Amino acid sequence: MRRGTTAVVSAVGLALAAAVPAAAESDGKVATISDARITESSGLAASSRHPGVFWTHNDSGGKPQLFAVGTDGTVKATVTLADANAVDWEAIALGKDENGEPALYVADIGDNRGRRTDVAIYRVREPDVLRDTQLTPGRYRIAYEDGPRDAEALMVHPSTNRILVATKALTGGGIYTASGPLRADAVNTLTRTAKAPAMVTDGAYSPDGSRFILRGYLSSDMYSAPGKWIGSVDSPVQKQGESVTFRPDGAAVLFGSEGADSVIWRVMLHGENRPDSVRAPAAPAAPAAPPRTETAAPPPPASASPPVPPPTVAPPPTPPTPAAVPTGGTSSLPGGATVRVADEQPDDASWLSPGNAWLWAAVAAVGLLGAGAVRAVRSR
Repeated sequence: MRRGTTAVVSAVGLALAAAVPAAAESDGKVATISDARITESSGLAASSRHPGVFWTHNDSGGKPQLFAVGTDGTVKATVTLADANAVDWEAIALGKDENGEPALYVADIGDNRGRRTDVAIYRVREPDVLRDTQLTPGRYRIAYEDGPRDAEALMVHPSTNRILVATKALTGGGIYTASGPLRADAVNTLTRTAKAPAMVTDGAYSPDGSRFILRGYLSSDMYSAPGKWIGSVDSPVQKQGESVTFRPDGAAVLFGSEGADSVIWRVMLHGENRPDSVRAPAAPAAPAAPPRTETAAPPPPASASPPVPPPTVAPPPTPPTPAAVPTGGTSSLPGGATVRVADEQPDDASWLSPGNAWLWAAVAAVGLLGAGAVRAVRSR
């Protein structure tokens, strides 16, 4: 293929590729947790330090450990919490520590019988480097203003670090909030601020804090604040759906389940369910055009004189008719010579005058371009 033709085809291909939009991302499987130690993944949190990593933990009866899982389903690091009890760990959430550094909050808040008086939240700084380690967490005891409750959802606001806990009940639970920062030297009493749907198994804040989601076994709900419901979110059908978290970009939520070889599913968010940082701002409305008014011309004043007609101008004299030019034969010249006269003559030969030099320049330019094109083709 000629080089010139190749260049043209390449340019056209690039233009077409730019004109075709990328395919929209769809729902689908993100990872299968294949580590044999994780059989009851009860909480899920997408790492803020390590892209493509999710923190999870087992439910009741296991060791007080957190697992960093990659998208290939393998464990990248194990963090053991020293001096912690894993009575009924039900949730994990991202937040900040007292220095504003990324931290992991683990909720030991499961209480199937509604009798526990030792429910607590552990907080540990998220490791900078993924490796097996042991860390000593802070422990914050909590209680509900209206008595013990079973709960499986913990949420930490990304900006204010405010704690939300959603309780679990067959006919609907409640959303409880802390009045301020958690204290390690006293019991932190949570106040009920809004209703929660039935059988909430987990919850999570969006990265910008403008949304939070509460999931159940069969459905999930999106909120902008406690008591301010936005819409439903389709939940995947899982064996025992126990966990949910937002993807770090906020455009999707990730659902997890208990059981061996559990799958993490991605569900894309749409419409008002998308956080403020993800939704495109609405285009400003075009300003309305001002109403059009017709203004009549004012009448002439009564004393105005009638218009004076313009003076009559005589037409210019008719120029003499030029002699006819012979066509289709010969014409005699002085000295007896003859010249062949063309069969047709243009009606107006003024284009040949020196005043039309621009036309001759244009003709010359076209000729030069044509000659250059011929030389280019012959050189290949």
